[in-house]
Amino acid sequence: MISLCISFAVLIVGYIVYGRLTERVFSPDDRQTPAIAAGDGVDCVPMKRWKSFLVQLLNIAGTGPIFGALMGAQFGPVVFIWIVAGSILGGAVHDYMTGMISSRNGGKTISELSGIYLGGVAKWAMRVFSVVLLLLVGTAFVTSPAALLAQLTPAALTPTFWIIVILFYYVLATLLPIDKLIGRLYPVFGIILIVMAAGIFGCILFSDNYTVPELTLQNLHPDGQPVWPYMCVTVACGAISGFHATQSPLIAKCITTEKDGRSVFYGAMIAEAVIALVWAAAGVAFYGTTEALQTALADLGQSGVVYDISFGLMGKIGGILAVVGVVICPISSGDTAFRGARIVLSECFHIPQKKLKSRLLVTLPLLVIGAVLTQIDFDVLWRYFSWSNQTLAMIALWVSTSYLIRHGKNRFGSLLTAIPAYFMSAVSMTYILMAPEGFGLSTEIAYPVGMLLAAVLLAAYLVCLMRKRGSGQAPVSI
Repeated sequence: MISLCISFAVLIVGYIVYGRLTERVFSPDDRQTPAIAAGDGVDCVPMKRWKSFLVQLLNIAGTGPIFGALMGAQFGPVVFIWIVAGSILGGAVHDYMTGMISSRNGGKTISELSGIYLGGVAKWAMRVFSVVLLLLVGTAFVTSPAALLAQLTPAALTPTFWIIVILFYYVLATLLPIDKLIGRLYPVFGIILIVMAAGIFGCILFSDNYTVPELTLQNLHPDGQPVWPYMCVTVACGAISGFHATQSPLIAKCITTEKDGRSVFYGAMIAEAVIALVWAAAGVAFYGTTEALQTALADLGQSGVVYDISFGLMGKIGGILAVVGVVICPISSGDTAFRGARIVLSECFHIPQKKLKSRLLVTLPLLVIGAVLTQIDFDVLWRYFSWSNQTLAMIALWVSTSYLIRHGKNRFGSLLTAIPAYFMSAVSMTYILMAPEGFGLSTEIAYPVGMLLAAVLLAAYLVCLMRKRGSGQAPVSI
């Protein structure tokens, strides 16, 4: 328990100290944000800071910091290190930079920002990549809450019934102006999510029946899966997640001043890390060992384990509140995933989104594809989502690095994003080389090749720095 409490304290200090450093490197000013300069009443709508924070938290949370943390807890308490360090040094920096760079560019999506800072090929690749990722996210975040709702309701209300209900809600959330549905519901959902996490933590803290193991670097995964890179891919939301690069631009269209960025973008990521820590600790404390947790995940599935822990720790009333919170998480990310996909496609094909007819033209095909994808096994979807998610994080961090170089930040300033960009490049490339859904290579091959490929990108970054110092002008791309 001491290690867990220290982890919470480090997150708070990280927000205060490293968040301030990140803000100083970016240098927010008093220029108008898209909500003020380009308000359209649909996507670019002014929101107060507290509301922007809660909407951003619900957008990025999903089941990731819950399901991912539970699966990551199979590695043991070492997962605490990844959640804390990953979120402070990588995830929160990633979310802040993508949100603020989007704000500086009229609220453009990560695919369009990739074109500006990494070149035309990157733009088209990211258009395809981000839409596919958003569809996977939206689909995954239909099936998981549907399964939980089916457990809480009469048998006649099957998972298929709830899938239809959730997809109908997604149509409304994707089409309506952001302040009409999302802006009104999410603050309430955010409070429920925070109360739920606090309740789970309180039950662990004040109960003599559950013990959170202290920090150890030992890999406790029952199957011996290597910590590197598997844990860094398994626990994405809650540490660092490329999906957030598709969500931060949504709220970049709503903040009313750049100086709100640290609390909204950096702060929401730290809050998500707190949620991930709670569930990682709950997984091991409730089942006692990583072996028992693995067995429960295999027998009950992720949704079943959440249901089991919630009712086991908090009783019937508290358990319902906890499960409702877990249902809200994925739904509140799934709807904005489809909303983000709509905006990416509208930018790609230059379809103005102010008229409802235009939004319908883009939205309905996306929802049809999502409905078809719900028939695919959730575990398969999650594996491919996990890798593509961290690959997007890698790209978003290199976009941020290119931005810092282009806008005259010194080499130390650009290291803020270049270091986590290199790290995530190594994670993404090593994982796809050795994972069963990738090339299935041995660690003896995957480790050095993955590091070498990441080093190539790092070398490109160093070349850009030298070119900038030599010419006095920023390069177009890296």
